[in-house]
Amino acid sequence: MAFAHFTLATTDPQKTGGFFEATMGYRQIETPENSPRDLCWLEIAPEQQIHLVRVDDFKISAHEKEFGRHIALFHDLKDFDGLKQRLVDNGARIVEPLRETPHQRFFFETPEGYLFEIIESP
Repeated sequence: MAFAHFTLATTDPQKTGGFFEATMGYRQIETPENSPRDLCWLEIAPEQQIHLVRVDDFKISAHEKEFGRHIALFHDLKDFDGLKQRLVDNGARIVEPLRETPHQRFFFETPEGYLFEIIESP
């Protein structure tokens, strides 16, 4: 079973979408005409998406942590340095893992404060 999409709240869906386009290479796709106007949908893989939704009073959860809520993604190890640079250049903060693993990985915090884990592709 694969996931179809996950939704993240943000105060500015277009700005957040631009962050993911510039750093992760995700592609913005059309949103349905009957959706609220202030959305941004991104394709992250075939048939898998992030839906960004405007929530005016959005505040990040205190539970965005390695041992809390975060989103983990596989990425080519050869591009780790390039990805880290793109992230920092676009306002993300690199976060070192709290524990060692047999594979390489790192975390980053988006400008809104969401925590993502990047794991070397198998």
